[in-house]
Amino acid sequence: MNEAILRSLISKGILTEQSANIVRDLVARGKTLEQALVGGRYVSDVDYAIALAEAYGLPFLNLDKWEVPSETLALLPDEVMKTFRVLPVSLGSDQVFTFALMNPKDLRAEEAIDFYASGKGWKPKQVVAPATQIQKLLKIGGIGDVTEYAAQIDTSKKERAKEEKDVEGLKEIIKGAPVARMLTTIMANAVEQHASDIHIEPLGAESRIRYRIDGVLRTVLALPASVHPALVARVKVLANLKLDETRVPQDGRIRQTYADKKIDFRISTLPVVDNEKVVLRILDTTKGAPTLQLLGYRKEHVDVIMEEIHKSHGMVLVTGPTGSGKSTTLFACLNLLNNDGVNISTLEDPVEYYIQGVNQSQVRPQIGYTFAAGLRSLLRQDPNVIMVGEIRDRETAELAIHASLTGHLMFSTLHTNDAFGIVPRLIDIGVEPFLLAATINLGIAQRLARRICDQCKEVQEIEPEVVEKLKQEMRAIPKKYIVSSIDIENPVFYHGRGCVQCKDTGYFGRVAIEELLLFTVNARKLVEKGFPTVDVIEEAKNQDMLYLRQDALLKSLEGHTTIEEVFRLSQETEEEEDTPIVPTKVEKVAEVVAKPVV
Repeated sequence: MNEAILRSLISKGILTEQSANIVRDLVARGKTLEQALVGGRYVSDVDYAIALAEAYGLPFLNLDKWEVPSETLALLPDEVMKTFRVLPVSLGSDQVFTFALMNPKDLRAEEAIDFYASGKGWKPKQVVAPATQIQKLLKIGGIGDVTEYAAQIDTSKKERAKEEKDVEGLKEIIKGAPVARMLTTIMANAVEQHASDIHIEPLGAESRIRYRIDGVLRTVLALPASVHPALVARVKVLANLKLDETRVPQDGRIRQTYADKKIDFRISTLPVVDNEKVVLRILDTTKGAPTLQLLGYRKEHVDVIMEEIHKSHGMVLVTGPTGSGKSTTLFACLNLLNNDGVNISTLEDPVEYYIQGVNQSQVRPQIGYTFAAGLRSLLRQDPNVIMVGEIRDRETAELAIHASLTGHLMFSTLHTNDAFGIVPRLIDIGVEPFLLAATINLGIAQRLARRICDQCKEVQEIEPEVVEKLKQEMRAIPKKYIVSSIDIENPVFYHGRGCVQCKDTGYFGRVAIEELLLFTVNARKLVEKGFPTVDVIEEAKNQDMLYLRQDALLKSLEGHTTIEEVFRLSQETEEEEDTPIVPTKVEKVAEVVAKPVV
């Protein structure tokens, strides 16, 4: 069935053969066809639903052009709709009951609907609709339900537990259904919205719930402050943390299943004034690492990476701030090397992707199992390829260099602003320059820009004076990166006007912005000399190096992201700068005045 859908999309010119091959690989690695096609932005959810309907021989219905009245939604109980993810569409005078499933041909759901419809004397008829449209109408995981649950909690018990620090009182509260439902809804809604983190914060008169979506925090809910202790306590119970310990931070983990996906939540509590803040990091353990192409890496960079990661020894280092996708890029590289003839071992904190055929180990510093301790053990495990989650100290750095000098290919990450900062950072933590010169093969700097929603993308008009300043920057971009479809002298920019899919933000997903520095023979000589700034910049020019800012500009011209995102990422980089080895930045444009083209 998957192949039939792919062939249909290819025959219509919606999907290329090359993209189809990438999708097949993603499906083979554990993704569903919908996750690979729609989640990977290869096709829209509407095009996918049409192809799905054709494959199953069912009618297609675009719900954006179909009004579903409240009395129709009331035809099925809420529990049935949310459990089986079914949307009632209509009930005709002939008793034909039309419905749509989030997962067409879900046999369990079909049987449930048939059973319910037969009891009512209805004739069930299934149609296929885009999943996002069904989700919108069902309000699956609706965050609004949380307010209702909060109101059901016995306030007197909450206040007593808070004032007297009555642990038993708190335990009594959190056993109640409202608190459990409240947290479950918050967590499920975050997963549905593809959030990476949930923040539960005490703010005086309220408890604020925020999601980090596509790298940006958004407030989704404000609850009464009296609910906060019960909510935090519920998290602690699920994560097996000490309920009565509020003076020191605690870390834990919760595993839940949502829509047949196993989701890990990494829990961190922090004492703040008069209360505790909780952050839940969301890790989807069922998804495999994406390909470099799916991340947004351009072909020229993929070719360089492919050559460097197939060397028998040396180091490949990915650098960037927290949350910039460094680990994801490393796993995309490891996937390319993963076969029966290669022994790949990793040390991670935490394990974010589970990859069959790779020996993955999670460090536990609290019991002495650090990156350095784990690396010593890994070297006795006959590895070909080693990935260390992060080089944080001199000991780990020296062990990583020792491994790469003794015939191993080493992957790791650092926290620097750009690829030029890798060498100064390692020298700063105590590594000798001559050792670095002998081991580093490639340095990659990365950021993540929000991707324009493909459902509402349109041309964006930019003020002429802003365009002129941007053109000055773009003329400095090496010619080999500028494809024929891009006209530097008459640039066209895009943005998203806002729609159901992107929840009116104009963005859906993220795309990598990257910068590659090859450690050629000449670059290695510069490392031995201390990496002098002027000479390093000259070497970058000789390599036709594409800087982060330039790659971001190109991706805005290619329609992947907006010019506002280019400025946002540039501002973050400038605020973070702490090394002298950075090329002179072109003066940042202060403001973009944007308006949609009518």
